[in-house]
Amino acid sequence: MAVGFKVKYYWYQVGHGDFLHSFFSTINYHLERNGWGTEYPFLLNELYNGKLENENIDSAITELEVIKKKLQSYSPSQVIWDIEDLSKRPPWGDNISKDITNLSNYFITSEGEDLIDMLMKALEKGLKTNSDVYIESL
Repeated sequence: MAVGFKVKYYWYQVGHGDFLHSFFSTINYHLERNGWGTEYPFLLNELYNGKLENENIDSAITELEVIKKKLQSYSPSQVIWDIEDLSKRPPWGDNISKDITNLSNYFITSEGEDLIDMLMKALEKGLKTNSDVYIESL
């Protein structure tokens, strides 16, 4: 089942739900030392739980910018597929494009777009349209 970000009537497709969970798991594992959502509450608490309120989009954009910069310090082999089971690995294993050089550019959507860049576009669309941002399944 495909998941993505919905802003008003705009749809930003991510891919499988496990892939999106891996993105949030990776952020939590490497960048949040005090538990889920402690450093990045708007992305890991609000958005991850389905809805980011419009009034919090500016804060979420700031969080995403910091996350992108910090993930550059981690190699692709440090991806976390599932925070609840650290032994799980991505279905493709280590068979990834040589264009992927760190965790900031590891997450490529089913449409071939960088997930962080796509999420930024969705957040910016939420600001522009004065709308909330949702995670939904098709």
